[in-house]
Amino acid sequence: MGEFLRKITIITPCFNEEASIRNCAAQLKITMEKNLPNYTYEHIFADNSSTDNSQQILRELASSDKNIKVIINSRNVGPFRSIWNAMKNATGDAIIPFLPADLQDPVEVIPKFVEKWEQGYLIAFGIRQNRQESIIMRAIRNFYYRIINRFADSYIPINAGEFLLADKRVISSILENDDYYPYVRGLIAQTAVKSCQIAYQWERRRFGRSKNNLISLIDQAINGFVSTSRVPARLALLSGFCFSVLGIVYAILTFISIIFSRGNISEGIPTIIIGIFLLGGIQLLFLGLIGEYVLSIHGQVRKMPSMFELEKLNFD
Repeated sequence: MGEFLRKITIITPCFNEEASIRNCAAQLKITMEKNLPNYTYEHIFADNSSTDNSQQILRELASSDKNIKVIINSRNVGPFRSIWNAMKNATGDAIIPFLPADLQDPVEVIPKFVEKWEQGYLIAFGIRQNRQESIIMRAIRNFYYRIINRFADSYIPINAGEFLLADKRVISSILENDDYYPYVRGLIAQTAVKSCQIAYQWERRRFGRSKNNLISLIDQAINGFVSTSRVPARLALLSGFCFSVLGIVYAILTFISIIFSRGNISEGIPTIIIGIFLLGGIQLLFLGLIGEYVLSIHGQVRKMPSMFELEKLNFD
């Protein structure tokens, strides 16, 4: 009777990645065969309705390698939702939710993940210690990660992404949430199980161009912010109270000034200007913030189908 081999699931969401897919699959196969020969693996590509030749390439790869599994979605649902759906189909004992098709997160880190997993860690976070990108983008990302970590309900390692390894039990527990727009790294971190961190260099993109435009990056950033903490809403309430107090104090001071100025000040003008521009701007800011929470609730409550699978390859 043969020895039972533990299985690793690696997930790659993709959209118009025809220049990267073959190399991604090949490099992962080499890494698994060379560094992790005592493990079996499945490489799940979740295609978000690519319009280039990606789907045909995926069909060819799946036909020649049973370790490669493919899910083709009817529309582009974004990386987080496609990762979430792929995790529902994963059969590995440990799961890596995100290996980018362009390999900016390098496959060489995967054996280190597995080593830590075998040592008893249920989560091994990949930490993007050095980023080969512009100084401005690095500064924006660092600021965002620190804000998220400061206000999150649980600790999320700074510069951690979805390139991590989590035990199947961890993934099964977060999938019970049935989140409409999951912030995967946040949900995994909130389990607060035994974890470790592995630093690596985030490479420049070798093939093609990133499909994450500014709008999608902002959307993902806001989702991460409202998904991990209730602090922003509480800050809105506290700020509203403070500015209300300041408004009352200012009203009293303005009234006193009018009385003692003997008509030298145009009555009501200072109050109108400050009241409209200051308090109006603050109200719009916090209404937008509360609106983000309402939109999240709206999407979750309606339970609209996030995707439709057109095709699945090499799944039993």
